[in-house]
Amino acid sequence: MSERFAKKWEYKRDETSLIDTVNQKVKPQEPLKRRLAMAARQLDVQVNRLEQTSERFTQKDNALFKKLVDAYQQHDMAHANMYATELAEIRKMSKLIMNARLALDQISLRIKTASELGDIVAMLGPCIGVLRSVNGGLGGILPAAENELGEIGDLLSGLMMEAGTGSGMSLNFDAVSEDAAKILSEASIVAEQKVNASFPDLPPGLPTGSADKSKT
Repeated sequence: MSERFAKKWEYKRDETSLIDTVNQKVKPQEPLKRRLAMAARQLDVQVNRLEQTSERFTQKDNALFKKLVDAYQQHDMAHANMYATELAEIRKMSKLIMNARLALDQISLRIKTASELGDIVAMLGPCIGVLRSVNGGLGGILPAAENELGEIGDLLSGLMMEAGTGSGMSLNFDAVSEDAAKILSEASIVAEQKVNASFPDLPPGLPTGSADKSKT
């Protein structure tokens, strides 16, 4: 780690010049480490919100499934098909939210690790790629999350550029894309397993859409 980057990382007050001190009072510059920790906390807030949203979808699924079973037992296939179609859509969104939550949890952990190691240039590239992918998927479901994740992504992009300039390190974008794809793939696999384990199978002969376990 270069001396210039080390100063940015920890920000030692006793080594700042008089001009720097005046400038910091006018427009204070938080040290990189502290801003990374703030980004991690903001991500954790989003993870918790997604978990709460996932729980609401689970409750809605349970209520709809009960209605579906009742309609199926009464041979009311019109309502049974309607409930099944709605359930399939709910489960599709539940998987998307679960996927996003798991992916954000992974990049939050990486950012916290970067805070400990100082290796933020290599760590943040994949994190930003994952954020952009998750953000695009959540746009139609949780617009508020889309805006906030966009702000976190902008913050991380600025930190990565600043860290790269200060440390003299270069970024391998091919490796970044591969790493981000790996994080998303692992999150998708786990999300699929969790959704399949959480929701009961629909009665045979009803529309299941993308929630059909036989197609996973």
